[in-house]
Amino acid sequence: MIVDCAVYESGVRMQGELQLENALEASRTNPDSFVWVGLAEPDAAEFDSVAAEFDLHPLAVEDAIHAHQRPKLEMYGRTMFVVLKAAAYVGHEDAIELSEVMLFLGDRFLVSVRHGPSSVLSDVRSRLESDPERLKAGGVGVLHAVLDQVVDNYAMVLSRFDEDVDEVERAVFSTGRDNHAERLYKLKREVLEFRQAVIPLIDPLEDLASGQLTTADMSLLEYFRDVHDHVQRVADRIEAVDNLLASALNANLAQVGVRQNEDMRKISAWVAIIALPTMIAGIYGMNFDHMPELGWSLGYPFAVSLMVLTSASLFVMFRRRDWL
Repeated sequence: MIVDCAVYESGVRMQGELQLENALEASRTNPDSFVWVGLAEPDAAEFDSVAAEFDLHPLAVEDAIHAHQRPKLEMYGRTMFVVLKAAAYVGHEDAIELSEVMLFLGDRFLVSVRHGPSSVLSDVRSRLESDPERLKAGGVGVLHAVLDQVVDNYAMVLSRFDEDVDEVERAVFSTGRDNHAERLYKLKREVLEFRQAVIPLIDPLEDLASGQLTTADMSLLEYFRDVHDHVQRVADRIEAVDNLLASALNANLAQVGVRQNEDMRKISAWVAIIALPTMIAGIYGMNFDHMPELGWSLGYPFAVSLMVLTSASLFVMFRRRDWL
């Protein structure tokens, strides 16, 4: 569905309701104007009129409708098609929630498409409308603002994600006996999905920063380079977090193995302690007629004392070797 449709002249939103069929024509009344159409999870029928109004390429339209695309930047004639993954962190689930943001940038128009719960586009529109100077740059200025917001959100998500990673890392190396493999694996899976959202964005941002794909002035290209630097730092940090989780997972598995060995040693020690009295009792319980101890008045106290002495000796020996 179309959530907003407006024309901006010299960075100022024109008043009144604008119909889609008049959007492109209205943006051409002034050389400093452009139209911004926003859609949320459109289906094919809803997108047909938008595609026809702005002459959007069928392949890009198909991607915008079906979503589930990797981040990318493609040129279709004079229209730029950008796919981004907006991120938010769901702390109680240890999960990174990803939404798709798609932008069609052409001559005096910008079409934005959202799939998922992200509020990036609405937040950027509200912020830019209160800052007409930034909107004077037109659709390219909006593109930069959206990219900047998405990448800033990456950094915030990664900061909160780091807290959970630190927490589980401390738990792994604590004295507790819990197995944290399930949580570690889940966090590692979230890092993998997050990486797939961030890493493919590096090359498109590098292309934008080089100035080969836009007509933006040099000052705006500097801002694109700044966003590129930010996303590169996020990518490096993701790699470090992934390595940290892999090390923590290996350490957790090693500790589980050590604890299992300790348990087996304890079980073996108690089995040995119990086995000696059982052997002695078994010998004295064979009921043979010709056993010297059977006629001895101290035979019973001797057998019990022998059981206690051997068991105590084994207990002390295992305790000294930290088996018990």
